[in-house]
Amino acid sequence: MRSNPVCWFEIYVQDMPRAKAFYEGVLEVKLDNLPSPGIEMWAFGMEQDKAGSGGALVHMPGYPSGGNSTLVYFACEDCAVEESRVAKFGGKVDRSKMSIGEYGFISLAVDTEGNMIGLYSQK
Repeated sequence: MRSNPVCWFEIYVQDMPRAKAFYEGVLEVKLDNLPSPGIEMWAFGMEQDKAGSGGALVHMPGYPSGGNSTLVYFACEDCAVEESRVAKFGGKVDRSKMSIGEYGFISLAVDTEGNMIGLYSQK
């Protein structure tokens, strides 16, 4: 394998304005419209020469959100900071910041569409 194994992620949503507001608010990012026929997509910013994966929020008729087995982790300086904004933007903290030993810390949250997400930081 010549690169990191994950190259893209999609988070399926039912209410795009609500989901977009949640992610932009919690992560303090601006999502960009990604025109696709028959699918509404809003992409997280990505720089090709940087580490990590790109991805988008997706609304596609017939593909529900929530209850899935995919967990996306968002990199943070201190995951407690983003965790502190989850409820304000309509989500729910499932597991507060916890140590994962020498690998750092994680928080688990549920977004406004019922999807579990992870927040990860070294400190």
